[in-house]
Amino acid sequence: MGDVSPSEVLPARNIELLRGIRCFVVENVRSARRFLRRAVPDFPIDECSFTELSEHTPSSDVAAMLAPALAGTDMGVVSEAGCPAVADPGSELVAAAHRAGVEVVPLVGPSSILLSLMASGFNGQNFEFHGYLPIEGEERRRTLQRLERDVRATGRTHIFIETPYRNARLLEELTRVLAPDTLVCVASDITGPGERICTLPAGEWKKRGGAPGKVPAIYLIGR
Repeated sequence: MGDVSPSEVLPARNIELLRGIRCFVVENVRSARRFLRRAVPDFPIDECSFTELSEHTPSSDVAAMLAPALAGTDMGVVSEAGCPAVADPGSELVAAAHRAGVEVVPLVGPSSILLSLMASGFNGQNFEFHGYLPIEGEERRRTLQRLERDVRATGRTHIFIETPYRNARLLEELTRVLAPDTLVCVASDITGPGERICTLPAGEWKKRGGAPGKVPAIYLIGR
């Protein structure tokens, strides 16, 4: 979810469910508290408990986070700008919940991965999400060439992300490594005020430029 009001991108049911939850597992406490206040202005933040679950959390600590649920208390999982447990922390907690017999209820909300695919014009029947590409230059080049060959052979769409401050570098690499006619979609700041989604051949991206600024972005190659 971008920097917009939660009511603009979340169903009313989600907001209503939030009102009854006081125990949260979150990626970042400060931003989670800010989100709750924006979603429900009179939310009783001081009555809530927050446990952080991030990429740095040891796996051995995750199961213990379910203690409130095992005692019969409803819990909510809140990630940063993404969709919980999809390219964001949460899957280990969900797996632990299933092992413990705790009911898991997914809530409808924006996922930049699917929204970018919907808007790209690429194959939505056969696609693969890779997360981050290798950082090392030669390995990244080989990975991009492999994905490009697969696009041409199967029509499969390949989706990946990058750290916002490396957006310009990635787009430059895409235009340098991929064939000029390979289609590239860049979807940035999805649901945010600066949302921009554009699909062009790699050669056109090279001519026009237009790398996203330091904002979350999704990259897709397809046909």
